[in-house]
Amino acid sequence: MYDFLCGLLSDRKGEIIFTCFGIWHLIFIVFFVALAVLLTIYLKGKSYDKKKRTADIFINISFGLYIADFFLMPFAYGEIDIEKLPFHACTAMCVMCFVSRYNKFFGRFKTNFAALGFISNLVYLIYPAGVMWYGVSPITYRVIQTLCFHGFMSVYCFLVLWFENDDFKWKYFYRDIITVTCMTLWAMLGNFMYNSDEKIYNWFFVIRDPFYILDAKISVYIMPVLNIILFAVVEALVYFIFQKTRRRIKHEA
Repeated sequence: MYDFLCGLLSDRKGEIIFTCFGIWHLIFIVFFVALAVLLTIYLKGKSYDKKKRTADIFINISFGLYIADFFLMPFAYGEIDIEKLPFHACTAMCVMCFVSRYNKFFGRFKTNFAALGFISNLVYLIYPAGVMWYGVSPITYRVIQTLCFHGFMSVYCFLVLWFENDDFKWKYFYRDIITVTCMTLWAMLGNFMYNSDEKIYNWFFVIRDPFYILDAKISVYIMPVLNIILFAVVEALVYFIFQKTRRRIKHEA
């Protein structure tokens, strides 16, 4: 069984490899965008409970993919990849979004977790650098699991922001700032515990900026603050776009 699973899940190379914005990447993007659009059309006019149950399905799938990955990585990669611990916004928000569906206290932050999760997962779905670096076939566990995880998370977060955020008020935006600040501190803790001379993880880009523009000696002090500011601004923009779009659709209807 061990050899069978290793052969089934391990990386494979060939004439066709997964490339950013290649045909296979575009298929994943189109599939998840179409899924979000079709669900929006289908759920329009449905009860709140129906919309909530649909969102629950997608966060359960995402969380299931995330947890199962830790059991399947030894067969696929020969080890458990520490970088997939929940210190990036994508994975951390998966855990917190899941918890927010079943815990009353964290439930108050469900849209805040969804906003940060939507931005981080959608960006990775559009630019999956961590996958394309390996130059593997698109029909491999590494590609399918990673793209499906970020895709289903993007759909879940979209559904929450679209259907469960009608009562959004800017006076509660401080919760988003709290969420991003806690995410930054959490990532700093992860980097502090796991980084070494041999391996730098740079979770949530609090050690170095993603484009390596800033000098390494100063980026460690600038990036935590810059992350909070940038993500807060982008989240505000996301809320603004969602609100304007919903209002326009309701007005035209």
